[in-house]
Formats: sequence, structure tokens, C-alpha cells
Amino acid sequence: MATPRDPLALAGWRRTVAELYAAVRSEAEPGQAWEEWRAVRDRLFKDHPQSPLARQERTRFDGLPYFPYDPTWRVGGTVEADVERERFSADLGPDGEFHFRRVGRVRFVAAGQEAALCLYWIEGYGGGLFLPFRDATNGDLTYGGGRYLYDTIKGADLGAGVGPDTLILDFNFAYNPSCAYDDRWVCPLPLPENRLAFAVQAGEQWPVSEKRLGGEGKKL
Repeated sequence: MATPRDPLALAGWRRTVAELYAAVRSEAEPGQAWEEWRAVRDRLFKDHPQSPLARQERTRFDGLPYFPYDPTWRVGGTVEADVERERFSADLGPDGEFHFRRVGRVRFVAAGQEAALCLYWIEGYGGGLFLPFRDATNGDLTYGGGRYLYDTIKGADLGAGVGPDTLILDFNFAYNPSCAYDDRWVCPLPLPENRLAFAVQAGEQWPVSEKRLGGEGKKL
């Protein structure tokens, strides 16, 4: 992958995000953790040199929009490891090839429906878990390319559930990939297998005034 123009600033961004998610995991009250998560993300977007927002947009930025916190969208998922470990790739331009492999399938119940999302491992030095998804709100209430729940290589890690094969899926913490905000970002977007049939009215929204295709997300 290409060396960033400001590696120290990028390292600082990732460190802040990792610390933020560590605080989320340790907070006994998920709703309170969500409020802090929102506040820190708003500060990063407005003031940090690695903000996904274009510089001219930061001056008028007044916070990211979200659905109201809803505890029913926080569920435990059971991870099935017996899946075909297919490898996928996307060309991320200056950042080179992005490779990830299906390593599990997370089954859960949300909105009164049984559902499943595939879990991926980002290949490369260190690696990390990656869980993007799409749902029925995309292109209307949320970014058309989908959203992320986990990207542990960048510190976005909600943590494990109550057992060795469980994972927390708190859709209140769903967030947009960077390409939703500015064309300079190129992001891997969810595969068709990770599209949910129902509307996930939780997590980050897409500002009505900002609705556009945005960026160069890679649909795989």
C-alpha cells in the first residue's frame, strides 16, 4: 500500500479510534458509550488533519447525523466458521490491491428477522476483521454504498459476545466508509452476500443536503 502523505497524523487518527472503541467495549451502558463515540467522531471529522471531509466542508460541519439510539439493534451474533474461504480483491487506486477472505458467517436476529452477514479477514501484514453491510435504507436514509460495523485494522472493534463464537453486532455504531464524504477516497464496499433485506434504522445516516454517490467505493 502507498505511504500516506502524513503518516504521523494518520497514526494519531488510528490511535484515537482504537482508544475510542476500547472505551466503548469497557462502558457498561451501551447508550452512554454511543454518545461518547458520536462526540469523538464529530471532533475528529471537524478538526483532525486526516478527516474524511474536504477542507472546505470542515468549516461548516456541525456534526454527523444518526438515527436515535435504539437498544433493540444491539444483538449477539453466532459465528459459523465452516464457510468457503473465498478470496476477494479490489483495486483501491494509490493504495493498491485490497485483499480479503471470507472467514465466517455471523447469524443473528434483528428487527424480528433471522439474518446472516459474512465476516472477512483483511489479508496483509497484521490483518484484521472486516464486516461491511448493505440494507434497505441505502441510497435513501443512508449512504448508497453501504456501511461498516467492523474494521479492526483501523481500530473499529465492538468486541466479542458472551462466548468464544459470538460477536457483538450493535448497528447503532454502523458508520459510513470514507468515500461517502469525498471523491479522493476509494473504499471497498459490501459484497452482494452482505445485503440485508430489511431496513437497519440505526447508526450513521446520510445528510439529506449531502446525498450523492460520493467517492469511488469498490463494489465487488
